[in-house]
Amino acid sequence: MPTAREVLLDAALSALATLPWTSVRMVDVASAAGVSRQTLHNEFGGKDGLARALVRDAADGYLTGVERALGTAGGTADRLAATAAWTVRAVRTNVLVKALLTGCWNERLPRPGPLVAGCPDPLPGPRSADPGPPTPAELLRRAGERAVAALDGERPPQDPEALAVTCEIALRLALSYALVPAPSGAGGEPAPLVRHVVARAPDAVSGTSPTAGARSPRGSPGRSTPA
Repeated sequence: MPTAREVLLDAALSALATLPWTSVRMVDVASAAGVSRQTLHNEFGGKDGLARALVRDAADGYLTGVERALGTAGGTADRLAATAAWTVRAVRTNVLVKALLTGCWNERLPRPGPLVAGCPDPLPGPRSADPGPPTPAELLRRAGERAVAALDGERPPQDPEALAVTCEIALRLALSYALVPAPSGAGGEPAPLVRHVVARAPDAVSGTSPTAGARSPRGSPGRSTPA
């Protein structure tokens, strides 16, 4: 059974689908959730607290989905393809995830900044140290770290640096698909392209160091790292 907090967050997100954040009223959110306004204030302290919780919940939900996608059966290519597909779906279906991953905020969305020093947070505990929403680079980094951690134990062993680059490429490809859909008939999902890229990243799949070519007696060049 969902908690009051979860029901309130769902109600606020539903309201945001039809109204700009400035027009979303706390009393209406509480009513839609079937709880008292006092319960809403007890949970979040005020509208800014609700905004913080909404944005935090969107970021956490995206990362939870990344972890779930990485648990897909298969090798590196399949698991990164599933992660890319989840990223596209999350951006397309959740306006807050889209804003978090792209930095494209507008007046319709809540965008709480960091808590100002000297201004007490109405709620105690960890919220008092809330630095505000993560930047797109920070959220993408967290997703990439989860991908590397999930894939690092595969066999054969994978070069950590090359694997990190491969994971970042997969995530950035996913974002490009989410923001600029492929032409009609070209396939609207990133999974095939991600599999194609991973299959051609031998350093990540075979465990070869990206600088191994420089040490090769035959002098073959190593794979360059994308800028």
